[in-house]
Amino acid sequence: MISSFFGKTKPINYIVLAIILFLFYFTNVFFQHGEQRINEVITLEILLFAALLLSIFIINQIVRTEKATESNSYAMVFFVLLIVTFSDELVLQNVIFANFFLLLAFWRILSIKSIRNVKHKIFDASLLIALASLFYDWSLAFMLLVFFVIGAYDRKTFKNWLVPFIGMGTIFILTFTVLKLKGSLDFFEEHYQFSLGLFTTKSFFQVLNIKTLVYLILTIIVSVLVFVRLRNVSGGKLLLLRIVFMIFVLGTGIILFTPADASPVLITFFPAAVFFTNYFEGIKKRRLQEVVLILTMVVACSLFAIHLN
Repeated sequence: MISSFFGKTKPINYIVLAIILFLFYFTNVFFQHGEQRINEVITLEILLFAALLLSIFIINQIVRTEKATESNSYAMVFFVLLIVTFSDELVLQNVIFANFFLLLAFWRILSIKSIRNVKHKIFDASLLIALASLFYDWSLAFMLLVFFVIGAYDRKTFKNWLVPFIGMGTIFILTFTVLKLKGSLDFFEEHYQFSLGLFTTKSFFQVLNIKTLVYLILTIIVSVLVFVRLRNVSGGKLLLLRIVFMIFVLGTGIILFTPADASPVLITFFPAAVFFTNYFEGIKKRRLQEVVLILTMVVACSLFAIHLN
Protein backbone atom coordinates (compact mmCIF):
# COMPACT_ATOMS: atom_id res chain seq x y z
CA MET A 1 0.00 0.00 0.00
CA ILE A 2 2.73 2.48 0.96
CA SER A 3 4.93 1.53 -1.99
CA SER A 4 1.94 1.84 -4.33
CA PHE A 5 1.11 5.29 -2.96
CA PHE A 6 4.64 6.63 -3.49
CA GLY A 7 4.98 4.77 -6.78
CA LYS A 8 3.23 7.72 -8.41
CA THR A 9 4.24 11.35 -8.92
CA LYS A 10 1.17 13.20 -7.73
CA PRO A 11 1.17 16.49 -5.74
CA ILE A 12 -0.36 14.65 -2.78
CA ASN A 13 2.92 12.69 -2.40
CA TYR A 14 4.88 15.91 -1.99
CA ILE A 15 2.30 17.26 0.51
CA VAL A 16 2.44 14.08 2.61
CA LEU A 17 6.26 14.12 2.68
CA ALA A 18 6.23 17.83 3.56
CA ILE A 19 3.96 17.10 6.54
CA ILE A 20 6.17 14.20 7.65
CA LEU A 21 9.29 16.35 7.39
CA PHE A 22 7.56 19.17 9.29
CA LEU A 23 6.58 16.87 12.17
CA PHE A 24 10.00 15.27 12.52
CA TYR A 25 11.96 18.49 12.00
CA PHE A 26 10.13 20.60 14.56
CA THR A 27 9.95 17.73 17.05
CA ASN A 28 13.73 17.65 16.79
CA VAL A 29 13.88 21.44 17.21
CA PHE A 30 11.67 21.30 20.31
CA PHE A 31 13.83 18.64 22.00
CA GLN A 32 17.02 20.39 20.93
CA HIS A 33 16.20 23.90 22.17
CA GLY A 34 13.47 23.37 24.72
CA GLU A 35 10.29 25.40 25.06
CA GLN A 36 12.00 28.50 26.44
CA ARG A 37 14.45 29.06 23.57
CA ILE A 38 12.14 28.23 20.65
CA ASN A 39 10.97 31.83 20.27
CA GLU A 40 14.58 32.96 19.90
CA VAL A 41 15.39 30.58 17.05
CA ILE A 42 12.03 30.07 15.34
CA THR A 43 12.75 32.42 12.40
CA LEU A 44 16.03 30.68 11.54
CA GLU A 45 14.48 27.23 11.99
CA ILE A 46 11.65 28.12 9.60
CA LEU A 47 14.24 29.19 7.00
CA LEU A 48 16.15 25.94 7.50
CA PHE A 49 12.97 23.90 7.18
CA ALA A 50 12.08 25.81 4.00
CA ALA A 51 15.52 25.00 2.56
CA LEU A 52 14.99 21.28 3.28
CA LEU A 53 11.46 21.37 1.87
CA LEU A 54 12.65 23.04 -1.33
CA SER A 55 15.47 20.47 -1.49
CA ILE A 56 12.86 17.70 -1.67
CA PHE A 57 11.15 19.49 -4.55
CA ILE A 58 14.46 20.03 -6.36
CA ILE A 59 15.36 16.33 -6.01
CA ASN A 60 12.00 15.36 -7.45
CA GLN A 61 12.55 17.70 -10.40
CA ILE A 62 16.09 16.40 -11.00
CA VAL A 63 15.18 12.71 -11.10
CA ARG A 64 12.08 13.42 -13.20
CA THR A 65 13.59 15.73 -15.83
CA GLU A 66 16.98 13.98 -16.07
CA LYS A 67 15.40 10.50 -15.83
CA ALA A 68 17.77 9.38 -13.08
CA THR A 69 14.97 7.10 -11.84
CA GLU A 70 11.61 5.92 -13.10
CA SER A 71 8.52 8.09 -12.70
CA ASN A 72 7.81 7.80 -8.96
CA SER A 73 8.34 9.58 -5.63
CA TYR A 74 10.75 7.10 -4.03
CA ALA A 75 13.78 9.44 -4.30
CA MET A 76 11.92 12.03 -2.21
CA VAL A 77 10.90 9.33 0.27
CA PHE A 78 14.46 8.07 0.79
CA PHE A 79 15.77 11.64 1.09
CA VAL A 80 13.24 12.40 3.86
CA LEU A 81 14.00 9.09 5.62
CA LEU A 82 17.72 9.90 5.56
CA ILE A 83 17.00 13.29 7.13
CA VAL A 84 14.97 11.54 9.85
CA THR A 85 17.74 8.97 10.38
CA PHE A 86 20.43 11.63 10.67
CA SER A 87 18.36 14.23 12.52
CA ASP A 88 21.37 14.83 14.78
CA GLU A 89 23.15 16.34 11.75
CA LEU A 90 20.55 19.11 11.42
CA VAL A 91 22.47 21.19 13.96
CA LEU A 92 24.88 21.98 11.10
CA GLN A 93 22.75 24.84 9.82
CA ASN A 94 25.22 26.14 7.25
CA VAL A 95 25.39 22.68 5.66
CA ILE A 96 21.62 22.74 5.10
CA PHE A 97 21.86 26.02 3.17
CA ALA A 98 24.98 24.83 1.31
CA ASN A 99 23.22 21.60 0.35
CA PHE A 100 20.33 23.59 -1.13
CA PHE A 101 22.63 25.48 -3.51
CA LEU A 102 24.62 22.32 -4.28
CA LEU A 103 21.43 20.54 -5.37
CA LEU A 104 20.72 23.37 -7.80
CA ALA A 105 24.30 23.03 -9.06
CA PHE A 106 23.92 19.25 -9.47
CA TRP A 107 20.74 19.83 -11.47
CA ARG A 108 22.58 22.12 -13.89
CA ILE A 109 25.50 19.68 -14.11
CA LEU A 110 23.30 16.67 -14.87
CA SER A 111 21.36 18.65 -17.49
CA ILE A 112 24.58 19.10 -19.51
CA LYS A 113 23.92 15.65 -21.03
CA SER A 114 21.56 17.32 -23.52
CA ILE A 115 24.63 19.16 -24.98
CA ARG A 116 22.61 22.38 -25.25
CA ASN A 117 23.70 25.69 -23.70
CA VAL A 118 26.66 23.87 -22.17
CA LYS A 119 28.59 27.04 -21.28
CA HIS A 120 25.56 28.56 -19.52
CA LYS A 121 25.03 25.39 -17.48
CA ILE A 122 28.71 25.18 -16.52
CA PHE A 123 28.65 28.83 -15.48
CA ASP A 124 25.48 28.39 -13.41
CA ALA A 125 26.81 25.24 -11.71
CA SER A 126 30.15 26.89 -10.87
CA LEU A 127 28.43 29.99 -9.55
CA LEU A 128 26.08 27.92 -7.35
CA ILE A 129 28.95 25.83 -5.97
CA ALA A 130 30.88 28.99 -5.10
CA LEU A 131 27.74 30.35 -3.46
CA ALA A 132 27.37 27.13 -1.44
CA SER A 133 31.00 27.48 -0.32
CA LEU A 134 30.10 30.77 1.38
CA PHE A 135 28.07 28.65 3.80
CA TYR A 136 30.35 25.59 3.92
CA ASP A 137 33.94 25.89 2.71
CA TRP A 138 34.43 22.28 1.54
CA SER A 139 31.62 22.75 -1.00
CA LEU A 140 34.32 24.02 -3.34
CA ALA A 141 35.47 20.40 -3.74
CA PHE A 142 32.51 19.86 -6.05
CA MET A 143 34.23 22.03 -8.67
CA LEU A 144 36.04 18.77 -9.50
CA LEU A 145 32.66 17.43 -10.57
CA VAL A 146 32.23 20.33 -13.02
CA PHE A 147 35.56 19.56 -14.70
CA PHE A 148 34.74 15.83 -14.76
CA VAL A 149 31.47 16.51 -16.58
CA ILE A 150 33.17 18.86 -19.06
CA GLY A 151 35.64 16.07 -19.84
CA ALA A 152 32.81 13.56 -20.20
CA TYR A 153 30.53 15.57 -22.47
CA ASP A 154 32.35 18.38 -24.30
CA ARG A 155 36.10 18.27 -23.62
CA LYS A 156 37.13 19.54 -27.07
CA THR A 157 35.70 23.03 -26.56
CA PHE A 158 38.53 24.90 -24.83
CA LYS A 159 36.30 27.73 -23.60
CA ASN A 160 34.31 25.26 -21.47
CA TRP A 161 37.38 24.71 -19.26
CA LEU A 162 37.59 28.47 -18.53
CA VAL A 163 33.92 29.02 -17.68
CA PRO A 164 34.09 27.48 -14.14
CA PHE A 165 36.71 30.05 -13.12
CA ILE A 166 34.47 32.85 -14.39
CA GLY A 167 31.52 31.46 -12.39
CA MET A 168 33.57 31.22 -9.20
CA GLY A 169 35.17 34.61 -9.81
CA THR A 170 31.77 36.25 -10.18
CA ILE A 171 30.65 35.15 -6.70
CA PHE A 172 33.96 35.90 -5.01
CA ILE A 173 34.25 39.36 -6.59
CA LEU A 174 30.71 40.25 -5.51
CA THR A 175 31.37 38.87 -2.03
CA PHE A 176 34.67 40.79 -1.81
CA THR A 177 32.87 44.00 -2.79
CA VAL A 178 30.18 43.57 -0.13
CA LEU A 179 32.73 42.66 2.55
CA LYS A 180 34.93 45.59 1.59
CA LEU A 181 32.02 47.98 2.06
CA LYS A 182 31.27 46.41 5.44
CA GLY A 183 34.94 46.28 6.45
CA SER A 184 34.80 42.52 7.02
CA LEU A 185 37.44 41.18 4.63
CA ASP A 186 38.70 38.82 7.34
CA PHE A 187 35.69 36.62 6.47
CA PHE A 188 37.67 34.78 3.77
CA GLU A 189 40.52 33.91 6.13
CA GLU A 190 38.21 32.86 8.95
CA HIS A 191 35.70 30.95 6.81
CA TYR A 192 37.84 29.00 4.33
CA GLN A 193 39.67 26.86 6.88
CA PHE A 194 39.23 23.48 5.12
CA SER A 195 39.56 21.50 8.36
CA LEU A 196 41.38 18.17 8.11
CA GLY A 197 39.73 16.07 10.80
CA LEU A 198 41.18 12.84 9.40
CA PHE A 199 44.72 14.00 10.21
CA THR A 200 44.07 15.88 13.44
CA THR A 201 42.21 13.19 15.42
CA LYS A 202 43.68 10.14 17.08
CA SER A 203 40.74 7.77 16.53
CA PHE A 204 39.02 6.92 13.25
CA PHE A 205 35.65 7.05 15.04
CA GLN A 206 36.27 10.69 15.94
CA VAL A 207 35.91 11.31 12.21
CA LEU A 208 33.26 8.72 11.32
CA ASN A 209 30.67 7.43 13.80
CA ILE A 210 29.18 3.94 13.50
CA LYS A 211 25.86 5.10 12.02
CA THR A 212 27.57 7.11 9.28
CA LEU A 213 29.99 4.26 8.55
CA VAL A 214 27.14 1.75 8.11
CA TYR A 215 25.26 4.23 5.91
CA LEU A 216 28.26 4.85 3.64
CA ILE A 217 29.05 1.13 3.28
CA LEU A 218 25.39 0.32 2.56
CA THR A 219 25.20 3.05 -0.08
CA ILE A 220 28.36 1.79 -1.79
CA ILE A 221 27.01 -1.79 -1.84
CA VAL A 222 23.66 -0.64 -3.26
CA SER A 223 25.45 1.51 -5.86
CA VAL A 224 27.55 -1.44 -7.03
CA LEU A 225 24.45 -3.64 -7.30
CA VAL A 226 22.68 -0.95 -9.34
CA PHE A 227 25.64 -0.62 -11.73
CA VAL A 228 25.80 -4.40 -12.15
CA ARG A 229 22.08 -4.59 -12.90
CA LEU A 230 22.18 -1.68 -15.35
CA ARG A 231 25.43 -2.59 -17.09
CA ASN A 232 23.58 -3.50 -20.29
CA VAL A 233 21.34 -0.44 -20.51
CA SER A 234 22.00 2.56 -22.74
CA GLY A 235 25.17 4.54 -22.02
CA GLY A 236 23.30 7.75 -21.25
CA LYS A 237 21.73 6.41 -18.06
CA LEU A 238 24.99 4.80 -16.94
CA LEU A 239 27.01 7.98 -17.45
CA LEU A 240 24.43 9.98 -15.52
CA LEU A 241 24.59 7.50 -12.63
CA ARG A 242 28.40 7.65 -12.70
CA ILE A 243 28.18 11.41 -12.26
CA VAL A 244 25.72 10.92 -9.38
CA PHE A 245 28.11 8.36 -7.85
CA MET A 246 30.97 10.86 -8.14
CA ILE A 247 28.82 13.32 -6.15
CA PHE A 248 28.58 10.65 -3.46
CA VAL A 249 32.34 9.93 -3.59
CA LEU A 250 33.20 13.63 -3.25
CA GLY A 251 30.71 13.97 -0.40
CA THR A 252 32.21 10.95 1.34
CA GLY A 253 35.69 12.42 0.91
CA ILE A 254 34.52 15.64 2.57
CA ILE A 255 33.00 13.64 5.44
CA LEU A 256 36.36 11.92 5.99
CA PHE A 257 38.12 15.27 6.17
CA THR A 258 35.87 16.62 8.94
CA PRO A 259 35.36 15.56 12.58
CA ALA A 260 32.27 13.47 13.38
CA ASP A 261 30.53 16.35 15.20
CA ALA A 262 30.87 18.55 12.09
CA SER A 263 30.40 15.90 9.42
CA PRO A 264 28.26 17.14 6.47
CA VAL A 265 26.51 13.83 5.82
CA LEU A 266 23.53 15.73 4.37
CA ILE A 267 25.38 16.47 1.11
CA THR A 268 25.47 12.73 0.28
CA PHE A 269 21.71 12.21 0.71
CA PHE A 270 20.80 13.12 -2.88
CA PRO A 271 23.07 10.57 -4.60
CA ALA A 272 22.22 7.97 -1.96
CA ALA A 273 18.49 8.53 -2.55
CA VAL A 274 18.99 8.11 -6.31
CA PHE A 275 20.80 4.77 -5.90
CA PHE A 276 18.40 3.50 -3.24
CA THR A 277 15.53 4.32 -5.60
CA ASN A 278 17.16 2.56 -8.56
CA TYR A 279 17.76 -0.52 -6.41
CA PHE A 280 14.24 -0.39 -4.99
CA GLU A 281 12.78 -0.19 -8.51
CA GLY A 282 14.62 -3.40 -9.36
CA ILE A 283 12.59 -5.32 -6.77
CA LYS A 284 9.86 -6.85 -8.92
CA LYS A 285 7.67 -8.32 -6.16
CA ARG A 286 5.29 -5.66 -4.82
CA ARG A 287 4.99 -7.36 -1.43
CA LEU A 288 8.76 -7.42 -0.99
CA GLN A 289 8.90 -3.72 -1.93
CA GLU A 290 6.31 -3.06 0.78
CA VAL A 291 8.35 -4.95 3.39
CA VAL A 292 11.60 -3.18 2.47
CA LEU A 293 9.98 0.27 2.58
CA ILE A 294 8.27 -0.40 5.93
CA LEU A 295 11.50 -1.75 7.46
CA THR A 296 13.37 1.32 6.23
CA MET A 297 10.78 3.59 7.84
CA VAL A 298 10.93 1.65 11.11
CA VAL A 299 14.75 1.88 11.23
CA ALA A 300 14.65 5.63 10.47
CA CYS A 301 12.03 6.31 13.14
CA SER A 302 13.89 4.13 15.68
CA LEU A 303 17.16 6.00 15.14
CA PHE A 304 15.27 9.29 15.42
CA ALA A 305 13.77 8.18 18.76
CA ILE A 306 17.21 7.10 20.01
CA HIS A 307 18.60 10.52 19.07
CA LEU A 308 15.88 12.31 21.04
CA ASN A 309 16.64 10.20 24.11
